[in-house]
Amino acid sequence: MGQAPPVVAGAPGSFARSVFTERHPKLIEQVAGAHPYRPGERAALRQLLDVSLHGVLEPLPSGADDADRWRSWGAEWWGRSWGEAPFLFAESYFYRLLLDAVGYLRPGPWHGVDPFGPAKRAELTGPAVAAELRALESLAHAGGSDVREVLLKSALWGNQADLGFQLTASSTRESGSLLVDDSSRMWRVLEAAGDPVVHLVADNAGRELIPDLVLLDHLLTAGLAHRMVVHLKPRPYYVSDATTGDLLDCLSVLENSAVAAARDIGGRLSAALRSGGVGIDVHEFFCSPLPFEQMPRDLADQFAAADLVILKGDLNYRRLVGDRHWAPTTSFEDLVAYFPAPVAALRTLKSEVAVGMSGSQVDSLDRSDPNWRTNGQHAVIQIRPRSGGN
Repeated sequence: MGQAPPVVAGAPGSFARSVFTERHPKLIEQVAGAHPYRPGERAALRQLLDVSLHGVLEPLPSGADDADRWRSWGAEWWGRSWGEAPFLFAESYFYRLLLDAVGYLRPGPWHGVDPFGPAKRAELTGPAVAAELRALESLAHAGGSDVREVLLKSALWGNQADLGFQLTASSTRESGSLLVDDSSRMWRVLEAAGDPVVHLVADNAGRELIPDLVLLDHLLTAGLAHRMVVHLKPRPYYVSDATTGDLLDCLSVLENSAVAAARDIGGRLSAALRSGGVGIDVHEFFCSPLPFEQMPRDLADQFAAADLVILKGDLNYRRLVGDRHWAPTTSFEDLVAYFPAPVAALRTLKSEVAVGMSGSQVDSLDRSDPNWRTNGQHAVIQIRPRSGGN
């Protein structure tokens, strides 16, 4: 299959451009207000915003531990404007430089302090999370396949809780249309496997990670997964992407909830983490600007041993199919044929990439909702089973 042109960061009128001109200024303001940073860190944040809008891309200083990797990844773009670079690269590099700006990576008072931590933790104490935990009580007494469908859709639509998306979202409505629903095929893949091993590549922390963990617990208790591996970011990334610390915060919320069903789930997951029934992986690849097609061999080998890999969220989707201007009717299964295991994508649409839809569906969406690719009001559950799968 021929390659479509990449989504670039600075195309006039594009969603990618709006991320830099609308979302990032609000993000910098939010980060600067979240901690009592000194004048140096505040000035560095302002400088990052200015250079990302008006300057050119420059490589990391040679003393940085990851300087060689980034020099290689950006070899084609150094000295050129940020807007010329692929969106995936430019956006990832912005977050790498943000960590430098606030002193996250260097010795000092802000070393290892998550610049997005206050916003992520505040989200866990809100009324929406409390309501979601209360809803678990009724699900605990339900039976049959309806429970797994509810939990799967909850994990899917939980992606609307992305803090980066909320910075510029014009609507807070938390439901929408499911454009592609391959959930029945996903369940068949798990049901056909003996002692299935499932990998979950997480996306956001907070309100999104809690329904992910509830789904994970259900897969284990229902026998749809014998073991699970959760892939998290090794450091803060993309505003609200989940780290190990964020997972522990969510577990604490579950274990200390006033809702018995939530406490039970938190207790089972903590026990599974201790016993090895649930593993955690924080591969450096997940903070790189690369698509999954370029994942390193050790990560590909991990996935190859899985019966199913579930990818959550918009960024993972962009990396899975390629952050390119594909026609929306392009086959999802063809684009991800390289992936070393059965793979399912749970994604609310919040960027321009969309594939796997019919022509009539696309025509209808274009007429009724011109911003359907980016407004977070539509979603997909798409799967590519093993070759010859159902």
